[in-house]
This record gives sequence, structure tokens and C-alpha cells, in this order.
Amino acid sequence: MAFVQSTRQAGPAMADASAHHGAPRPPQPVKMVVSGGFGVGKTTAIGAVSEIEPLTTEAAITEVAAGIDDVSMTPRKTTTTVAMDFGCLTLDPTLKLYIFGTPGQDRFGFMWKDVTAGALGALVVVDSRRLDDCFPAVDYFERDGTPFAIAVNAFDGVLSHSLPAVRSALDVAPEVPVVAFDARSADSVRESLIVVLEHALTRARGY
Repeated sequence: MAFVQSTRQAGPAMADASAHHGAPRPPQPVKMVVSGGFGVGKTTAIGAVSEIEPLTTEAAITEVAAGIDDVSMTPRKTTTTVAMDFGCLTLDPTLKLYIFGTPGQDRFGFMWKDVTAGALGALVVVDSRRLDDCFPAVDYFERDGTPFAIAVNAFDGVLSHSLPAVRSALDVAPEVPVVAFDARSADSVRESLIVVLEHALTRARGY
């Protein structure tokens, strides 16, 4: 929260200063990515936190797709993202997040470069019941060098594995944040995105 708190503290001063020069400045736009495997809660998370009606590119899961995508752990899932999701969130008067969600299936991986280009950081959503599904996203951001945090989605309010166990299984660097969150809760998603912001700021400062 330190990053957002410092931004908030600076916000009134910036607003006062800009008032002497006319209209207040618009908030700084920041691109963020929500990524992860199939059916982990990316679209739900963006929809929960977005202050606008989120843009989604979902298609019905057909019998053919069901044979490719494992829906055994998400039997109520009837649609899937085939391009990207988009939403936005104003954190305070000085900072606005533009949130892009990647498709989860490997066959749509060719789109990731375009969706993630220019992002300050990424939130990799993980279903602790299916850790293998998040490895492509973790590998992608490790190779790309984009700061990221792991958000373990508590399906039905339960984590199948502890956060230390998830960290160990994913073998991510010690500085990568690993948090639990509820993709249905706007507050929970917001706090997880703030974790990514703080991590990205720390990386930028070289700490």
C-alpha cells in the first residue's frame, strides 16, 4: 500500500498546483495485465474490479473445445476468452489502471505479445488445484522481464495448498509476491493489483 498511499498524499498537492494552471491533470494511465491458465478467474477478476462495463471476447465452449480444454475442475464454466478482456480502475486522482486480460489456452498464446506490450506489471492468477496450468504464464513473464505477482484464487473460499507450498511448486524468485485473493471480490482484486504496482516500483528503483 505504500506506493498508493504516497500517490494519494501527493494527489492533493498536485491537484492544488495544477489548479493554478487551469483544470486538474487527468490521472496517469498505467497498463496492467491479468494472466494465467484456462478457467482460473481472470475474466471474473477484471469484471469485479472494473469501473466500466468490461470488454470481453468470450465464446461458448463447444464439445470440441471441451475435449481440448480441461473443464473437470470448472464444470459450470460455459464460455472462454478467445482474444482478451479489458477494464479500468482509477486508484486515486493521479493514477488509473487499464487492465488487459490474456486468453488462457495455449492455442491463443500467439496473442500474448500484443496484449502484454507496454504493461507495467502482471498479475498471474493461479488455481491451486491446477498449478500446472499457470506455468506458461509464469515462464512468459520471467522470460519477458515484466514484474509480476502470483494471485492464488480461493475457489469456494478454500486454497488447496498453502502459499509457501505454491511458491515452492512454482519455483519463482524470492522477490515475486505470492498472495491469496478472491477473484469475485473487487476489494481483493484491487489489493492484488496494488501488490503488483508496489513490486514494479521496487524493481524500477533497483531494490
